Amino acid sequence: MQMPIFEKYIGELIEKSTLDVPVWNIEKAKSKKGSGWNYIDGVMIMALLEIYNATGETKYYDFADAFIDHRVSEDGTISGYDPQEYNIDNVNAGKTLFQLYAINGKEKYRKAIDTIYGQVKKQPRTAEGNFWHKKIYPNQVWLDGMYMGQPFYMEYETKFNNKENYKDIFSQFANVYKYMRDPVTGLYYHGYDASKSIFWCDKETGLSKNFWLRALGWYGMALLDTITKCEPGEEYREEYENLKRVFVEFMEDMLGFQDGSGLWYQLPALPGKGENYLETSGSAIMSYCIMKGVRLGFLPEEYREHGIRAFNGICDKYLKEKNGELSLGGICLVAGLGPEDNTRRDGSFEYYMSEPVVEDDAKGVGPLLLAYTEMRQLDKFEE
Repeated sequence: MQMPIFEKYIGELIEKSTLDVPVWNIEKAKSKKGSGWNYIDGVMIMALLEIYNATGETKYYDFADAFIDHRVSEDGTISGYDPQEYNIDNVNAGKTLFQLYAINGKEKYRKAIDTIYGQVKKQPRTAEGNFWHKKIYPNQVWLDGMYMGQPFYMEYETKFNNKENYKDIFSQFANVYKYMRDPVTGLYYHGYDASKSIFWCDKETGLSKNFWLRALGWYGMALLDTITKCEPGEEYREEYENLKRVFVEFMEDMLGFQDGSGLWYQLPALPGKGENYLETSGSAIMSYCIMKGVRLGFLPEEYREHGIRAFNGICDKYLKEKNGELSLGGICLVAGLGPEDNTRRDGSFEYYMSEPVVEDDAKGVGPLLLAYTEMRQLDKFEE
């Protein structure tokens, strides 16, 4: 792929977006509401900041900064954000504040970081000590929630809290490994109910029924990003090295499910079943995790080709030109478990196949942009 073609796509998305209605947030567009503060935009803004870091092109930083500045008041309160919802997803966008504050030093960003950390400190927990995914999902740990909360938590502890809660972070990852990992496949279940009472869980294990690709991808990024935000010193060296081992083991296990196309299936352990399909967002996350993991020296050099193959496979299969503009398809819009009054979301094969597959949603675009930054560093593009 030529670099100008890919950057043309990024430019088109920015040009079609406003600060209140970004074109990449399809869930919010469907609800006909302003974008507010959410993990979806957080994923995309983080990707734009990473592209800015990789290219030095100020247009990416300018949009990212304007987007976050538009939502953050001088006292550090955030428009559209209610900490008392105890929604771990909403912590994710807070990661952008660290990067922006480091670049421009806006004091309101520093205050907003504290606002979000206030939620982290009070987030309800399971009996084992893990954050609930949301207040409306009591006693539940979702794999994707590890990405939404833990890297922010680790970065705050490293930069502003003298590592006081490192032990808590390592413990939460250890619980996920203990309770949510399948020892046969090495994959992790989408959800775990510590109370073992919700309709979608196994009443003996508390686990949901399937391994969902995007949740697996978010978990890989949770491991990688938390590791990179950690400064263990000697005190936490053992826990740090163990988290790296878990990351490496997980990447090895995921490679066993990579399709010949370079992508992974929506439910990766069931590649030949029914309507199961090759999915963009989770595949892009895996591509990014593999290439970055190799670059940082966590993964063996020979793994890099798997990440490159995933990136190229996504572009070949799903990045198409329509009416003179580029569009990225194959993106699962959303998937979740429950709540109690939504029994359709039961974690079954049929449920995951029933969710819409869309184009140009940030949950696919953002991770592909992150993988693109890794490809740029490898000089894998033609000028």
